[in-house]
Amino acid sequence: MSGKAPSSNSLRERCAAIGQEEAVLREGGGKAGQDRQHKLGRLLARERISLLLDKNAPFFELGLWAAYKMYPQWGNIAAAGAVAGIGNVQGIPCMIVANDATVKAGAFFPQTAKKIIRAQRVAFECALPLLYLVDSAGVFLPMQDEIFPDEDDFGRIFRNNSVISAAGLPQFAAIMGNCVAGGAYLPVLCDKILMTEGSGLYLAGPSLVKAAIGQVVDQEELGGAKMHAEISGTVDFYEKDDKACLKRLRSLVGLLPEAEAAKHAPKNGSHPTAAKEPDAVYDIISLDGHKPYDTRDLLASIIDADSLDEYKADYGKTLVTAYARIGGRPVGIVASQRLQVRTKKEGIQMGGVIYADSADKAARFIFDCNQTGLPIIFFQDVTGFMVGRDAEQSGIIRSGAKLVNAVSNSTVPKITVVVGGSFGAGNYALCGKAYDPNFILAWPHSRYAVMGAAQASDTVFSILARAQDRGDKKSTPEELEELRATVKKSYEEQTDIRYGAARGWVDAIIQPHETRDVLVRLLQYVSRPTPKARFHTGVVQV
Repeated sequence: MSGKAPSSNSLRERCAAIGQEEAVLREGGGKAGQDRQHKLGRLLARERISLLLDKNAPFFELGLWAAYKMYPQWGNIAAAGAVAGIGNVQGIPCMIVANDATVKAGAFFPQTAKKIIRAQRVAFECALPLLYLVDSAGVFLPMQDEIFPDEDDFGRIFRNNSVISAAGLPQFAAIMGNCVAGGAYLPVLCDKILMTEGSGLYLAGPSLVKAAIGQVVDQEELGGAKMHAEISGTVDFYEKDDKACLKRLRSLVGLLPEAEAAKHAPKNGSHPTAAKEPDAVYDIISLDGHKPYDTRDLLASIIDADSLDEYKADYGKTLVTAYARIGGRPVGIVASQRLQVRTKKEGIQMGGVIYADSADKAARFIFDCNQTGLPIIFFQDVTGFMVGRDAEQSGIIRSGAKLVNAVSNSTVPKITVVVGGSFGAGNYALCGKAYDPNFILAWPHSRYAVMGAAQASDTVFSILARAQDRGDKKSTPEELEELRATVKKSYEEQTDIRYGAARGWVDAIIQPHETRDVLVRLLQYVSRPTPKARFHTGVVQV
């Protein structure tokens, strides 16, 4: 996979280039890994998902960019060696997590664990059954210290299995390859376990058993499907191959009460349409983010036509707050306004900046959405809060804290879409990842950092230059200029949305013209009743 940034002079070209990169990521470990998997008589992770899903069912993928360029010393760890996403099985939206054995035998890297934990959280919050397609060699041992112990590491997955089960959400595990060491706990903490012939489920493989206790035993006798089906009793369903296993899994999901209800649910009629065509967004927003635009024009291609009721339209104008509908579902919207605006009290205000009046308005709007139970969609294209004497005297810190408090304590579903910049405390105030959005999405040209590249790189350069000059040898102008260029290049790489997506700061990079369709689907998921956890152990294998 090319490490070069897409060479683009337009937003459309950047989006197309990102789409091409995503197609490469979906190939996993590439042809050699795919051939190896097929030679073992096993399907690829995405082939398994395709057979599991209902015919023509869409699949909303989470974390495709996970681990992107993060572990260069170990090669290309495409999608962190796992596929995760939501799609319908027997009419029920399910979270599907599949190890990709073409990528380092499906071994867990730090981002693999974080990706699966995120999938479990989304499933829990949206009350989605979880289907695990297991084919993994376990922890990637050279990095075990970064995978094994912490609260967002490997062990958290099994803790989540237990909590999810206790909350009453169905979990099914289909073992279609290796399931080794600590990873063996995942299927055994699920409600039902399926296992294919030739697969292995054990806490320690033959070589480790020999090293630990001197016992010589083959894989089948130690942890094969037949042994677990006939002797240990661990496996509920013994299947001949992947296709038979996936057919059985579909059948078991079909026994859930929700599947029966899905059969008799009325088919959706025609949805309302937006006022503008989806492609209109490409004429509104520029690739570099410098072009001013009215966010109402952007919303016109996303929300239902004639559904916008703007709240306090003439006050706090650098944020647009409004009630609207998307696919017929009522929502609240908090969106950055990128036009320069004029106010009676403050005079000119810059677009993309949050002022005290805007923060006050948005906080009050969020209170109201929680009062009436409306999901909130945040559209981020924000450079941060206003600074300077006038801003401080207006109480910007107090107003900003009020907005952050409102977002932090909001209990209604929240979806965040980064359509441009997401900088500094503006990221926090408009529901960045730290504020628990149910889903957080970004457009391909988005930027994500504590401040813009120009300001940040100058600040970092000044710090490094002073540190360098404290030594015996003073820096030459040429060396300082080289340092400045290096710092700026590094910072620009870190603000690239792919850098953030690799680390799980956004769930998915989406094409701008698909925003409405994606939101229609996600609103269906976040509107499902949240499971109520209580103290009991759920399903335990005995």
